[in-house]
Amino acid sequence: MIKFSDKQLKIPKLMRPVYLATVGMSKFDRAFPETRTEELCIQAFTAAADFVNMTPSELKQYIHTCYYGHFADHFGDQLLGESVIHDRLGLDPLGNIGVKTGGATGGSTMWEAVKAVASGYSDCTLALGWERMDEVPTDEGNHLISAAADKDWETPLGHIYTGYYAVMAQRYWKIFGKEEDSFRDTMAEIAVKNRGYARMNPHAQAPMKITIEDVKNSPIVAYPLRALDCCLMSVGSACGIVCDEKTAYEITDNPLRIYIAAGSHTLRVADRRNMTIPLLPNETPDTYKDLAKRFPGSDRYPGFTGFLAARMAAYYAYRMAGIKDPIEDLDVIELHDAFTISDIQSYEDVGLRPYGEGRDYIESGDAYLTNPQTKKPGKLPSNLSGGLIGCMHAVGATGLMQIAEIGYHIWNRWDEIHEPQEKWDVFGRKKPDDWTSLQVKGAKRGLAISHAGVGSHVTAAILMHPNNLLKED
Repeated sequence: MIKFSDKQLKIPKLMRPVYLATVGMSKFDRAFPETRTEELCIQAFTAAADFVNMTPSELKQYIHTCYYGHFADHFGDQLLGESVIHDRLGLDPLGNIGVKTGGATGGSTMWEAVKAVASGYSDCTLALGWERMDEVPTDEGNHLISAAADKDWETPLGHIYTGYYAVMAQRYWKIFGKEEDSFRDTMAEIAVKNRGYARMNPHAQAPMKITIEDVKNSPIVAYPLRALDCCLMSVGSACGIVCDEKTAYEITDNPLRIYIAAGSHTLRVADRRNMTIPLLPNETPDTYKDLAKRFPGSDRYPGFTGFLAARMAAYYAYRMAGIKDPIEDLDVIELHDAFTISDIQSYEDVGLRPYGEGRDYIESGDAYLTNPQTKKPGKLPSNLSGGLIGCMHAVGATGLMQIAEIGYHIWNRWDEIHEPQEKWDVFGRKKPDDWTSLQVKGAKRGLAISHAGVGSHVTAAILMHPNNLLKED
């Protein structure tokens, strides 16, 4: 059994407060044959400048260090892509570095940027990510992405991530879903919800008005996962700029506090060693004393059904930010819904529900902006952007897109970003006749989870309005 030392469980401390000053993103799509990667990154940076009423040249004057997230060199046939983007943004000779942690690349890029400011090395850093996934066929793209699994032990079993998650879905369904048909409907409901929310987002790649039956009847990829259970392959860019307090207030009169932490776990899913469940602030030892009795087969943690990396990222981040109960203390979240099953797993890893009870977060209506059962506001709406299933998964940009979307809610500027007809027109997309605001009213705090592979790397980023902090520095 793995045990942790007190030093390993020490809660990270930022040496000074860090603020998110602005964010931006490009349009996301399956392919941009007419647009270079550099142009998409410039679009994201320009959007960040526009958001704080600056020109890109004015905003660049504040930046001291740059972190660039880009997962797969294979796709664009370009090594050191960060140097190319840095050059095109006109940021030489500032120091820059590339970050790669699979699907968590965007979140990890922000993690590094925050630490640079927190340490005092820089007063203002740029975190920018992108992915170019349209220069190879989809089957080859899936093959390349799957190389982020352990090539010796996991890759020979499928060479496609859907296959890896299908095994976890089967196991979770058997143990916690108790092989009930209703659990399959709950998985499908996530796809319906997230693709439906994507309809209100002009940046989103795959908005769809679908039903549970549509999901269950879509083509099988790896049982029980079907095409509509799976995330997108996308092209696009997103960014965020973080600063110390003084610099943040020079850029904007309304920056947000940001806390971020990370966790990891082995790529070798079959070799995950048993351990005691690390408890979050809203859990006690009694929470799981009868878990194996209630759910036979759940006696090993994390097994095939949980993500230790996500649990550890939340373990650190919640205590850094003063979160006691995420359902009560947070107002909006963006989770890494690479597959409908991983979304359910994440509900438990980050403490929205105890292990084994994740499905209730969806079934209760808590995950919706408006609870479909009570018609009242959902307790903690998730993935209002459309998530990875409905909006995008341009890997290096994904975690940064999620942070941006959380920020728009807390800034109370979600409508400003998603409603204007001009943006829909520029992006060449039809605004739905039933377009509806998804702004979470009065949002003060939010969480974004950026997740890699089968849980090898995870970051948890918490944004808060400075007037609504939960603990003193």
